[in-house]
Amino acid sequence: MTSKAPVIYLHFPNRCSSFGSPVLRCFAPSIPYRYASGLSRNDSRARDQPKKKKKQRTEFKNQSLRDALQFSLCDAMRYIRAFEVGRNPTSSKYDLAIRLRTAKNGPAVRNRLRLPHAVDTSLRICVICPPDSPAAAQARNAGATLVGEETVFDAVKAGRIEFDRCICHVDSAQKLNKAALGRILGPKGLMPSSKTGTITKDVTGAVKGFVGGSEYREKLGVIRCAVGQLGFTPEEMQRNVRAFVGEIKKDLALLSDRIGKDIHEVVLSSTNAPGFSLNGDFRSPTSPPTRDLAVL
Repeated sequence: MTSKAPVIYLHFPNRCSSFGSPVLRCFAPSIPYRYASGLSRNDSRARDQPKKKKKQRTEFKNQSLRDALQFSLCDAMRYIRAFEVGRNPTSSKYDLAIRLRTAKNGPAVRNRLRLPHAVDTSLRICVICPPDSPAAAQARNAGATLVGEETVFDAVKAGRIEFDRCICHVDSAQKLNKAALGRILGPKGLMPSSKTGTITKDVTGAVKGFVGGSEYREKLGVIRCAVGQLGFTPEEMQRNVRAFVGEIKKDLALLSDRIGKDIHEVVLSSTNAPGFSLNGDFRSPTSPPTRDLAVL
């Protein structure tokens, strides 16, 4: 049995309360907490030892979809449009998030695709190539807003980055490396690279691929991409969603057999609306007519 700490009562007859009765004050001697609470020395040492660390997860955690509330594409668009009432149909976008079953330390999926219906056609594209070369003329005809070499390098070093995408011709790749723009363009995701297809001989094809194209990259097991504007019809959204999901499946099929990545969930949201998990159906029995979802 553990002995309790003794309590000492002191009586002060000269100090009385407002009712005239003596005041009793109790004091306890200063005893360490671990002994006062009834713990022995061995018990306290065992408690002071560091706890064993829990085994960390090797994969991203995904919730089960067995009891999840899922929607058809038309129903999800219906509710999202209710959240976007009064918004500019060209500024608000439909976003698609694809959640993967994947390991945390695996390689990230990254690519670019051209959707059947362009989502953003206002991209400013820069092409690094000799300004008087045939490639420069082809880039301007394809829709590039900034073309050149030294003028582009000087503008970037001065902090004037007046473009949203950057493409480099193969002949200008060496000059680009000497300019050492990686520290400036790299963190912004604008540095041309052969891996992403932004260093190429076919400048015209690259520019057209960016005009109306979309880029995506896996982050924390999720791939996000804008797949439509608020004014898109359900049929246009269906074609864009199918194209995006199909491209992701192709990327996953190209991975090594040792790397396991599968699609777990597809969620549709917008700029100001929450996410709605899709069940893969286009319409449900209670869905409104598609023509009503196309009216702004």
